[in-house]
Amino acid sequence: MAADSEPESEVFEITDFTTASEWERFISKVEEVLNDWKLIGNSLGKPLEKGIFTSGTWEEKSDEVSFADFKFSITHHYLVQESIDKEGKDELLEDVIPQSMQDLLCMNNDFPPRAHCLVRWYGLREFVVIAPAANSDAVLSESKCNLLLSSVSIALGNTGCQVPLFVQIHHKWRRMYVGECQGPGVRTDFEMVHLRKVPNQYTHLSGLLDIFKSKIGCPLTPLPPVSIAIRFTYVLQDWQQYFWPQQPPDIDALVGGEVGGLEFGKLPFGACEDPISELHLATTWPHLTEGIIVDNDVYSDLDPIQAPHWSVRVRKANNPQCLLGDFVTEFFKICRRKESTDEILGRSTFEEEGREIADITHALSKLTEPAPVPIHKLSVSNMVHTAKKKIRKHRGVEESPLNNEVLNTILLFLFPDAASEKPLDGTSSTDNNNPPSESEEYNLYNQFKSAPSDSLTYKLALCLCMINFYHGGLKGVAHLWQEFVLEMRFRWENNFLIPGLASGPPDLRCCLLHQKLQMLNCCIERKKARDEGRKTSSSDNVTNTYSWDAGKAGDQLGPDKLKDTDKEKGEVGKSWDSWSDSEEEFFECLSDTEELKANGQESGKKGGLKEMANLKPEGRLHQHGKLKLLHNGEPLYIPVTQEPAPMTEDLLEEQSEVLAKLGTSAEGAHLRARMQSACLLSDMESFKAANPGCFLEDFVRWYSPRDYIEEEVIDEKGNVVLKGELSARMKIPSNMWVEAWETAKPIPARRQRRLFDDTREAEKVLHYLAIQKPADLARHLLPCVIHAALLKVKEEENLENISSVKKIIKQIISHSSKVLHFPNPEDKKLEEIIHQITNVEAIIARARSLKAKFGTEKCEQEEEKEDLERFVSCLLEQPEVLVIGAGRGHAGRIIHKLFVNAQRAAAMAPPEEELKRMGSPEERRQNSVSDFPAPAGRELILRTAVPRPAPYSRALPQRMYSVLTKEDFRLAGAFSSDTSFF
Repeated sequence: MAADSEPESEVFEITDFTTASEWERFISKVEEVLNDWKLIGNSLGKPLEKGIFTSGTWEEKSDEVSFADFKFSITHHYLVQESIDKEGKDELLEDVIPQSMQDLLCMNNDFPPRAHCLVRWYGLREFVVIAPAANSDAVLSESKCNLLLSSVSIALGNTGCQVPLFVQIHHKWRRMYVGECQGPGVRTDFEMVHLRKVPNQYTHLSGLLDIFKSKIGCPLTPLPPVSIAIRFTYVLQDWQQYFWPQQPPDIDALVGGEVGGLEFGKLPFGACEDPISELHLATTWPHLTEGIIVDNDVYSDLDPIQAPHWSVRVRKANNPQCLLGDFVTEFFKICRRKESTDEILGRSTFEEEGREIADITHALSKLTEPAPVPIHKLSVSNMVHTAKKKIRKHRGVEESPLNNEVLNTILLFLFPDAASEKPLDGTSSTDNNNPPSESEEYNLYNQFKSAPSDSLTYKLALCLCMINFYHGGLKGVAHLWQEFVLEMRFRWENNFLIPGLASGPPDLRCCLLHQKLQMLNCCIERKKARDEGRKTSSSDNVTNTYSWDAGKAGDQLGPDKLKDTDKEKGEVGKSWDSWSDSEEEFFECLSDTEELKANGQESGKKGGLKEMANLKPEGRLHQHGKLKLLHNGEPLYIPVTQEPAPMTEDLLEEQSEVLAKLGTSAEGAHLRARMQSACLLSDMESFKAANPGCFLEDFVRWYSPRDYIEEEVIDEKGNVVLKGELSARMKIPSNMWVEAWETAKPIPARRQRRLFDDTREAEKVLHYLAIQKPADLARHLLPCVIHAALLKVKEEENLENISSVKKIIKQIISHSSKVLHFPNPEDKKLEEIIHQITNVEAIIARARSLKAKFGTEKCEQEEEKEDLERFVSCLLEQPEVLVIGAGRGHAGRIIHKLFVNAQRAAAMAPPEEELKRMGSPEERRQNSVSDFPAPAGRELILRTAVPRPAPYSRALPQRMYSVLTKEDFRLAGAFSSDTSFF
């Protein structure tokens, strides 16, 4: 059996050579990709225009191929161009050389300032690169390189592709490529040499020509002329005589408190270092032949001053330190801090007032309790006295992050009305509201949800920004905020309006902190008006019962001993009676006499009886022009009504949540309607007081005319008369308006329970301000800081007039408005906005740096000045700028002078002006220094068209590119040969 099994085992060892190997699969995959990309056959394009490699659009397509388990990426790079109409394809000659071979000799795009390295070395408009997919992978061994090159050659031959195909070898940082291009009967080999050290014999033109000629190996004598293009690049790093013009901020002046109010309202601007690090001058000789010029190891005709073409590029400093960007970035960092103000400042500064502070928090908690708590027991006046004592107290340096001078300067800037003595009785205040501007810059706060640029909130944001950067950082911010909150409480207790805030209800277009301050101002206004009204009524000798009652109340209850035990009108579950007749109402809502109560209840039930009509009218504003009461023909009077309660956006949101929770049931809807009708009830009571004996129809005619329908009818006598009635919705049973009218008593506005309880709301705002952490504060004020930064950038840009910056600023404004309008924007998006602002600041700083170096302001002739400004503008926006007139033009002479001065400074030689004053030519020669340093880079392109490899072969393009720098030497050759006649 063993003998029988031996032949069978030998059969299984037979190798099937018809199976495709890994190498063949790799070639097949490359061919498949070339076919998918339709790179088959000859596709002739238009001749290349000058500069198209930089100004045109480059695109690329990528795919992945594998050689066994080694992955390669294959990428097609191409210049987007309109394809020429292929009229008469048959007329195209079969032996037309591929487009890429023709491009080797094109001289319109030598030395493009921004392009792929293969484009710069070979002048190609289209090529394919195969490279290891992973950055760490590399094809290092010579056998693998040859295997890949063979694969490329086979794939090109099989597909008929005429696009050059390159393979990247060695480590990626070396940028080493070998490749091939095939056409009908022709082939171009792309080869490369890369060395760290430049061989001495190849540092000049004559040595490179020898390499080129030996490589071509042309059998013809004499050799056809070689076309030469040369570019030398000179680098200027030492900007002598042109110091960076940015003045650093005078920190001593800031710390010393010498800064005026205007300084605290300004943001710094500009780069702290020169944002232009180097100037690169490229001198180019675009069309030379070898017989015209001499350049060898002994002598050279290549003088940069005589070069026909000069072009300049500037190298920008990487992330230059910019003042405005740093300011905003440091302020943004506060947003990530977790500490509270007390944790930052420590409890040491409050040790003396520890008990009083405990009283304050106790007071705030009691305000929210449902039980009636008389405010006079909370020692509000004592609390204010303590706060002011603390403000005036002399602090030690070790205790206070901010010294008194800086703090006083800031507080005077924020509160300019504090400069004048405040009256002790609190009956007047200074409101320094600037008239609002209608300009686009002013209205930016609408888009950013920040605050107007003349408002207190905006100024506070700038001051906190400056404190954070210059005066103590986070501790300084916490200290200033603490003083600010104390000032707010002092102003509330003493009836001083807050300056820098627009009058009226909170502006919901602004940030929440600005709305809170506006709300506090509304409270101060109401409290001030009420106190003044009480004083007036108590001082007059009035016989009216209601006036006497109100005056009595004003005498009994001073500003420091107020009673505030009412509940908000929007409280859920109250009956209609409780809206106006609660026993816990504010002190102004005194209990009416028994007679008035009886009259009010009777009139509420029966609509309008004689008892109601006999009441004395109160709270009239003025007589209505036309309307009269329906039952007695008396003139209808418009009553004095309460203003609706102002609300901030967080209160509105809270109210909407409460209303939404009531659900959609009938009971919930009815309750919701009652909660929303507190203002309606108040107006009805005021109307009844002003118009005794009125009906609901009278009120509707004034309050909602559309709900009173009048029709012309003919009466019994045949006269046309107007007959009116309530609308259908007013006649619905259990109508909210009817219920409210029946409940309403004739009480004038001044004696009603307040719709807006300013005492309660002010305490809520003050508590809100007191609990804000520095991080919360920074979040609130960041839109204002970004707003201010953008205004500063716009202001600086207007001085420089850079068109590209204008577009960028518009984009930043558009982006910022989208991000800042949403609550709690993401940190990443905020950082992006700040980064964009910093970039714009750097661009403007670069423009100023270049203007200073090129002396645009010193030009006397207007035409030269315009040319220089245009030249500087182009340097900012373009990768490389041609110098008009080369070394002989106005810009060229300035650049030449910059290099000369740098050279003399480096060699410790006397400046050019002193050199001219020297007497003898011998002295000048001894002290003279070359105008330009040694070139930092030398680039040469050698081209010719010769028959190769035999004399009878076709004349085909040959090209060699060479670049020599201090630590790099590269030769990139494209050598074509005839594959038909060899």
